[in-house]
Amino acid sequence: MLAFDPTERGGGLMSTDASGPRRERRRLRRVRRRRTVWAIAAGTALVLIAAGGAVAAVLMNGQDSSVDAQGTPSATGPAKPVVFPDDEPAETAGPAPCTAVTVLSSLENFEMVSRLAEGYNAQPRDVDGHCVTVTATRDKSGLAAEDAAAGWPQTAEDQRPTVWVPDATSWIAIARYTGGAANVPDDSTSLGASDIVLAMPEALAAAIGWDQDRPSWDDIFTAAGDENAWSDLGHPEWGAFKLGKTSPLIASSGEAALLASYGSAANAVGELTAEMIGDPEVTEEVRQHELATSHYMATPEHFLWHARQSEDKGSVADFLSAVVVDEKSVWDYNRGITSRDGITRVESTPPEEKLVPIYPSDGFYVADNPAVVLTGSWVDDAETAAGADFVRFAGTRQGQQIVRDSGYRDLNGQFDPLVGEVGQLASDQAGALPFPGARIIRATHDAFPEVRKRAEVLFLVDVSGSMEEPIANGKTKLAAAKDAITQALGHFTTGDNVGLAAFSAVDDGPITPGLVSPVADIGDNRAAFLKALGSLRPIEFTPLYAAVDEFARQRAAEWTPDRINAIVLLSDGKNETAAPTIDAAGMLANLDQLHHDTPVLIFTLAYGADADVATLQSISSATGAHYYDATDPTKVGDVLGDLVTSF
Repeated sequence: MLAFDPTERGGGLMSTDASGPRRERRRLRRVRRRRTVWAIAAGTALVLIAAGGAVAAVLMNGQDSSVDAQGTPSATGPAKPVVFPDDEPAETAGPAPCTAVTVLSSLENFEMVSRLAEGYNAQPRDVDGHCVTVTATRDKSGLAAEDAAAGWPQTAEDQRPTVWVPDATSWIAIARYTGGAANVPDDSTSLGASDIVLAMPEALAAAIGWDQDRPSWDDIFTAAGDENAWSDLGHPEWGAFKLGKTSPLIASSGEAALLASYGSAANAVGELTAEMIGDPEVTEEVRQHELATSHYMATPEHFLWHARQSEDKGSVADFLSAVVVDEKSVWDYNRGITSRDGITRVESTPPEEKLVPIYPSDGFYVADNPAVVLTGSWVDDAETAAGADFVRFAGTRQGQQIVRDSGYRDLNGQFDPLVGEVGQLASDQAGALPFPGARIIRATHDAFPEVRKRAEVLFLVDVSGSMEEPIANGKTKLAAAKDAITQALGHFTTGDNVGLAAFSAVDDGPITPGLVSPVADIGDNRAAFLKALGSLRPIEFTPLYAAVDEFARQRAAEWTPDRINAIVLLSDGKNETAAPTIDAAGMLANLDQLHHDTPVLIFTLAYGADADVATLQSISSATGAHYYDATDPTKVGDVLGDLVTSF
């Protein structure tokens, strides 16, 4: 039997049979895993017995939360329901110059934070004798946490944030834990919440029965690791069970997925410890869980954009079976809003295949969107007061209406009825979990390189004559690309197979130089890879179509299911040859055929203003990978660094 203990490790789900040896619990869990997927679908998933919303009450009461010296979040404040006060703007705005408040959000909650800034700015404000202007900016949570720990050293002081709103308290805890205590105070205030769920296409959720009977995380990872999961349920057309996750080093949904994986492996979802994360048996089980991951992406929007593209070409099931995302992203998807890059939002008709949010029976983490007024040296007293006033506004009746209108649960855990209807969200599912403290989060971050699915990656670089052109930083395009690849290579560790090829042609000759460093364990091959990279020189023509076709075939021939099989294509121009080669249509047809049996992901990076963006986008889309934009060539290092988080 499972029960909720709100005092244990910040709240969570715990086994009341604590006397049994851990090894026996693991044995029993393995026995459960030998059930067939058909049995899971028949309704044998665990039933959670807990006080509905008990953990959510800890997180979502509009109270301040704090992070102790060990990085463990706690919460204090009134019991719900919260009575939201009315906003109290000034009668007239204070005199200029206005105090400027920059609010840094995550990509996921930027819309909500932007709307809160608009609502705040719409009324006259007078804080410490001055008007106030709030501006919202955004960055990926993991990158913002690194910057917060260091004090944003690469950002001019007048552009550094006054208020930081990541989408989960875990990032505040990790920023403090990794050296940012002087910049990030130990208390924050939740603005609203979004449960992190398993989202599935309706037909797939119904076929496996999870739309009616909540699965445990153990059930989820068991199904994801079963290559016959859909065939056993009469749906071989859906292929393998494809589980999508974001990188836990970048996004809260990825953190939640990895925590759930460790919790499931240790039989301790909701009461995970750093010691469990270091357990060799637990580590090996998590490594097996990760094999079911198709590949990692930086934001939930990346996955959902590809899901919509897949539906437009046939079926969502061709791209994913399930993905770990927040409720707000499910709502966006079901109403037809997607984003290729997590920034530019595209609104279209709602999809035919809606997503269903699944709330795992043994607990699901909550993105609590905490706001913290920073204490770095760049924040003066006036900015501190103005930032605090903005946070106050977010907790008012008017602010909380904006939170609900933006697709989030308010500080009483309530969402707009239409949001709930379109997103098919559950109003009272039990099992909401707070993120654990920084020691546990840091332990999972440190362990991720060892447990993640290994990479099988070929860097394919355009070395046409245009790559010798200079860019704004004074380097040639090729020199800057070499620097970016060298930096990106640091993401890969022993066990990742990485190689290098380059393409151009002299007159109507063959692709040259071709493969210059074989795809091999980077732990042994790093020096040879870097030597080959350094030897690349600009040549002449750009046989883009032929190079993609040739190297996609080569990598497909070496395809293996236990690795992320991929090509990273960097090109600065359009297909240009002295003699006819395969055309774009033929290349894409071949990629589509290969994708069904030996799916090699081709991540494309448009490098420079003359890059063939449309073709590169079509190449990535045909393989279920992502397109990246470095048409400003000075950004190639950052863009390629973002790209390799997919591995």
